[in-house]
Parts: sequence; structure tokens; C-alpha cells
Amino acid sequence: MTDAALTGIRAVLYDFDGTLADSTELTMRCYRHTMRTHLGDVLPDEVWLSGFGTTLEAQMRRFGRDPGEVQAMLDTYRTYQNPIHDDLLRPFPDAAETVAELERRGYGLAIVTSKRRRAALRGMELCGLVRHFDVIVTPEDVTEAKPDPEPVLLALERLGVAPHQALFVGDSPHDVAAGRAAGTRTAAALWGPFPRQALDEAAPDVFLRTQRDVLRLLNGGGPGS
Repeated sequence: MTDAALTGIRAVLYDFDGTLADSTELTMRCYRHTMRTHLGDVLPDEVWLSGFGTTLEAQMRRFGRDPGEVQAMLDTYRTYQNPIHDDLLRPFPDAAETVAELERRGYGLAIVTSKRRRAALRGMELCGLVRHFDVIVTPEDVTEAKPDPEPVLLALERLGVAPHQALFVGDSPHDVAAGRAAGTRTAAALWGPFPRQALDEAAPDVFLRTQRDVLRLLNGGGPGS
């Protein structure tokens, strides 16, 4: 997609983990601890990363043998995560500055995350992002989470924009799939944990090498320009 093809955008929707916030090390530590505790071994990191961007519940259902074990794994993961969360989660360079500039230009802004609301708000606060987003869609708000388009469609409804007027920025193939199914333009962030091949196969409209590429692709203007 050329820069000109992104004209008419009125809102930018963002994934959070792996897109605005670097949480990969935090996530991997929690995953390894949980797998050792419940399964006695750790599968290769790539197994967990393949589901990165879906809900934690969906991830654990891949490994737990019954609902009771899934819940126990969720409890272990969250208990281990709580005391290390704030030390290991950090914003990507220029994330807050780019979002602030989009807000200044008048774009509608939304977070569409697979993280639970309380955790998402805490992470956004740590990254200096909360004040920029009036719309935050989490799994508690929907029946189906990403890669289903429901959370993206809900964010669009709350922003009051049509799908073709929005750009959805995410680091995972699940983000790209959700955005495409909802009818938005899609941008894949290359700084996240997914290999380029996985993102190529997802076929986003554009690739972003830096946070500020969003500003460049929107041609430096305001909504609809």
C-alpha cells in the first residue's frame, strides 16, 4: 500500500502488548514458570509466541488437560506475574510521543487488547498512555476476542467511525486478521516478537518499522486528509 492509499483515515486503533508496550520478556518468564509448575517441562518459546496476542485463557486452553487445570495454570501465571509486572513492562521508544501527536492532530484513538481491563489499564499507566485513549476494548467487553473482529468492531462503534476510516496497528497475525475481518486498514509492527515471515503471511496493508511510521503514513495531516 502506498502512503496515498491511507487517505481518509479518521481513527487509529492499537493493540497494546508487543505494539505499544514491550512485554515479551515478562510474558515469557511467566509462561516458563507456569509450564514448569504444571507440566514439569517447558515447550520451545515459539510454541507460546505463536499464540501471543490472543487471550491468556485461550493460550492456557492449548496446554491444560481439563478446565480445572486451565484455571490452575491461569492462577499460577497471574500470581507469578504480579510482583514482576511493573519492572519488566515498558513502552517501546516513541510510542507515547506518537500517540500524543495523533491525538493532537485530532485522530480518534482506541486500544483493542486481549489483556484483561485491570491489567491493560495498569500497563497503559506505566507507559504514559492512559490519558490519550477514550476507548479501550478488552475481552470483558466482548463475546469473542481477537482474532475475531468483534473487539475491533466494538471499538469502531464507540469511536463513531466506519471500518474503512480506521487503521488497526498490531504486532501479531491475530491483530491483522481481526482488523481485516472488521474491514479496517491494517498495519503490522515489525518491532514485536513475531518473525517477518509470519507477518508476511498475514498480509497486512502496510508494515511499520518504527512507531513514528504511523505519522508518516498518514501524510502529516489530520483526520480524513
